[in-house]
Amino acid sequence: MPVSRPNPLKLNPLQSKTLVLFQELARHPESATTLKDGGVLLTALPHPHGDHFHVGSKVALSKDASGLGNRSVWVALERKGLIRSNFPLAATLTAEGLAYDTGIAHLILHGSDH
Repeated sequence: MPVSRPNPLKLNPLQSKTLVLFQELARHPESATTLKDGGVLLTALPHPHGDHFHVGSKVALSKDASGLGNRSVWVALERKGLIRSNFPLAATLTAEGLAYDTGIAHLILHGSDH
């Protein structure tokens, strides 16, 4: 039986970081609306303040979020079936995007202390 490994679509680091942020946003009702098709509409994208920003109850470094404002990253994630893009206003994370394991979430998302 083949072993499942992270990142089977071979997302590049910027695409992976962006997907991790979208996945975390999808877990919080203040930034996400669940759709009937299993996707999650994300309309409240975070804005960095200083060197970090809040994603639900987690904190991410601003340097890991450049893909949130990068059309090319959104296009690549859409082409791979992980999001439906309405750049830069909103993204719909597909069921496949919700389930996708980048293998790096623990490196991007940190517990919040404020």
